[in-house]
Amino acid sequence: MGRPPTKPKDLRDGFYIEIRNKRSKTGIKIRRDTKKQMLSAIKEYEKTKDVIVLGEFKNGKMVNKAPSK
Repeated sequence: MGRPPTKPKDLRDGFYIEIRNKRSKTGIKIRRDTKKQMLSAIKEYEKTKDVIVLGEFKNGKMVNKAPSK
């Protein structure tokens, strides 16, 4: 048995949002290729979940942070 990796994974290029259950501390990150797709995903999930917009990432780094609602 080897030891688990300690380096966090780099994020792929695209637009990211974090989806959480109501009153939850942890969630999952969802990536979309375009801003239009990200906005439609926000509309879909905001009815039942808490949505946090993380912004656009390129080469594993944040390019710009999208404005929060």
